[in-house]
Amino acid sequence: MTIFYWDYYGPDAEGTARHFLVHLGEYIVRAGVTDCERGVESTRAGHCAVWCKTPDDAREAMLRLRPRRATPAP
Repeated sequence: MTIFYWDYYGPDAEGTARHFLVHLGEYIVRAGVTDCERGVESTRAGHCAVWCKTPDDAREAMLRLRPRRATPAP
């Protein structure tokens, strides 16, 4: 499993991240990705990130969306 992140910054970061989360869900359905979890998190003011924890076989589909970073899932 891998966790992919898309980071957003600035005063509209949370709204932009939540909007992207909706489109990410639509993409996941169209791409046929299963067994994934996703959400929004913020580590500080002015920053918000969308994350998606996916099985390794979905790696290529997620990389098409150009995430800013990725980490192995614990």
